[in-house]
Amino acid sequence: MAELDDLDRRLISALRGDGRAPVAALARELGVARATVNSRLERLVSSGAVVGFSVRVRDELDPLTIRAVSLIAVEGRSTDKVIRQLRGFPEISALHTTNGGWDLVAELRVEDLPAFDAVLGRIRSIDGVVNSETSLLLSSVLR
Repeated sequence: MAELDDLDRRLISALRGDGRAPVAALARELGVARATVNSRLERLVSSGAVVGFSVRVRDELDPLTIRAVSLIAVEGRSTDKVIRQLRGFPEISALHTTNGGWDLVAELRVEDLPAFDAVLGRIRSIDGVVNSETSLLLSSVLR
């Protein structure tokens, strides 16, 4: 896979803003020909640099209205084991390793507060999890 150049990065940024933008609009925004946008898109997808496109649902229409970030501390060398278990949680939309006082960051999405409470209990009961701190996300100002 070739390295991304400035045009690739600007094209990806534009697509993150509007993944359905017409090629002509992207070409105008980037100041290049439509054929250039088409060939770049084809190359980015075929090389695996772009692995897919996604749909974002308006927050008020999404049934998974409770969103949170959970910081998780793991005991000793049990991180891989804990990650394997967390991967099976449908409530976890993303899972990251990190440095500092916490080992993992889990992004959670659930329907309601009882489901939120239940998933927190399941996370805390995993063998190897020694501590967690979870914050509800009240609003998103940039995604």
